[in-house]
Amino acid sequence: MADTTSDVAGEPETFSEGSIDFLRRLLDAPGPSGFELAAARVWREEAEKVADRFDADVSGNSFATLNPGGSPRVMLAGHIDEIGLIVTHIDEEGFLYFDGIGGWDAQVLLGQRVRILARDGEVTGVVGTKPIHLMKPEERDKAAKLTDLWVDVGAKNREAAHALGLRVGDPAVLDGGMVKLGGDLIASRAVDNRIGAFVVLETLRILRSSGRSFGGEVTAVATAQEEIGYQGGGARTSAFQIEPQVALVVDVTFATDAPRIEKKQTGEHCLGGGPVLGRGSAIHPLVFDRLVDAAEAAGIAYTIQANARATHTDADAIYLSRAGVATGVISVPNRYMHSPNEIVSLADLHSTARLLAEFVLRLEDGASFVAR
Repeated sequence: MADTTSDVAGEPETFSEGSIDFLRRLLDAPGPSGFELAAARVWREEAEKVADRFDADVSGNSFATLNPGGSPRVMLAGHIDEIGLIVTHIDEEGFLYFDGIGGWDAQVLLGQRVRILARDGEVTGVVGTKPIHLMKPEERDKAAKLTDLWVDVGAKNREAAHALGLRVGDPAVLDGGMVKLGGDLIASRAVDNRIGAFVVLETLRILRSSGRSFGGEVTAVATAQEEIGYQGGGARTSAFQIEPQVALVVDVTFATDAPRIEKKQTGEHCLGGGPVLGRGSAIHPLVFDRLVDAAEAAGIAYTIQANARATHTDADAIYLSRAGVATGVISVPNRYMHSPNEIVSLADLHSTARLLAEFVLRLEDGASFVAR
């Protein structure tokens, strides 16, 4: 289990009940890429309690800032969108066909309930496919594709579906709220990466209550459209706006303590083992070194992950913003990524927030990230 002893004066060893309630509301809110508003509203309401300044932009990003005008400017980014579905066709019998928003394994969708964000409110549907009893032997051996599936909302025909407020282009998410498992583990469909948006805002809460001074301007950003951000998504536009000297990106990575996961491919990262520090690719070596120093000074357990070509996080857009941003990636081990029940450890979330806060508190005025 990760070390949870606090090194910050006045900071409890675990999240408060208020923070856990915020996490639950954030995870349960629907917010697929491009349609993040419900989740963003939850985040913004909490930001008003924490930040000196808060804002939003046309791309759907949300901002919460401590110590405006300070130096250096620090960006803490966690994307608030989740993978989802989008209606592509409503047939004459009232069945809905869909495509994926973000990367899906169609197998995990079989038989799931969905929440469709329709014009007049949410509509519940069920993902359907041909029963296994009616499949030919060769069909049973083939993996299902999104094109083999549909959503049944109980409409008798297309007109009845329209009467429910349903239209082509409506987004949907799986119907399932956050649940607590054994120990300190939680499961949710939106762990990737609603927990990153949660952690960066909790970092501001820790900084505000730390009793230690810091000179930098620190902005937590709940970025939009990471799951479909092939051109950088909201991370690119928010980094351009903030123009940070240094940025820390919080995301998830593969936990390797579940069966059939190859540690040689991704490294060894266990639930409860602490944050995972990325190294290589978009990650600035001086930021990595400072994260290691901060973790060791605070007694925070961590592991390291190699990123040979890309991090596949918001960092890939942020580090190339304007004239370049010194960027680091801190990931939380996550079991069953891009499934209806992704699992993380609350201790890992807390350790990650503590590490971000310690990194900020150790930044000196005029900190330089130019390697000499």
